Amino acid sequence: MRRRKRQLNEANLPLLEHLKALRKVLIISAYAILLGTVIGWFFSDRAFAYLADPIIQLQEITFITTTPLEPMLVKVKVSMLIGVVLALPLVFWQIWSFVLPALKQNERKYLYLIFPSSVLLFLSGVGLCFFVVLPIGLKFLLFVGGDAVTSYTPLLTKTSYIGFLMTMFLTFGLVFQLPIVLLVLIRIGVLTPQMLAAKRRWAILTIVILAVVVSPTPDLLTQLLMAGPMYLLYEMSIWLGYLVARSREKELALK
Repeated sequence: MRRRKRQLNEANLPLLEHLKALRKVLIISAYAILLGTVIGWFFSDRAFAYLADPIIQLQEITFITTTPLEPMLVKVKVSMLIGVVLALPLVFWQIWSFVLPALKQNERKYLYLIFPSSVLLFLSGVGLCFFVVLPIGLKFLLFVGGDAVTSYTPLLTKTSYIGFLMTMFLTFGLVFQLPIVLLVLIRIGVLTPQMLAAKRRWAILTIVILAVVVSPTPDLLTQLLMAGPMYLLYEMSIWLGYLVARSREKELALK
């Protein structure tokens, strides 16, 4: 009986270790974001003025305050957004350090390539969202109603706008992680670039469906602006996948 109990405890040990590691990742990430939020508090006014520029450029839109707490909530949300950006490198390092131990010891070196690439791709997704998708999407969403809308002055609260921005940034940033995920799967042998190339038609369909599902707005324009870069990232993953697969084959041949 004691022996059986000991065997069950040993079987559950890996799961407990993974949960402890996950808890550590969450705690460190939360502290990093909190520290970044405190720093961001002092720059939140300037940051909001910059983030609000796509709305200000439209000129027909007016920001309003609907509750006494709204100015404080806006400052807190903007500070949190700055905090996430400042903590992003550490957060991604923690996430990939947690995910990649499944790789073999000689493959851990790829962490130092995956980590900066992941951060860069996330920021690229945010940049595409803010500088390209957002100006086009806002103009479409706010004035798609034609005279039924433009005959009045559109009003927008600052908290709703910042919440919308945060959702858009997070969605595009995560979508841009697609090449990293595909290349990791190729590296561990789950996928091959030949498989990805042969399934292009299904990939296009999946990407369109995914863009419709994860897009923070229901309009077709924003979904297309998300699906287009996703497909380009898919193609990039195929070509980079050949290099990764070739490297894997050489290492397997040496064993």
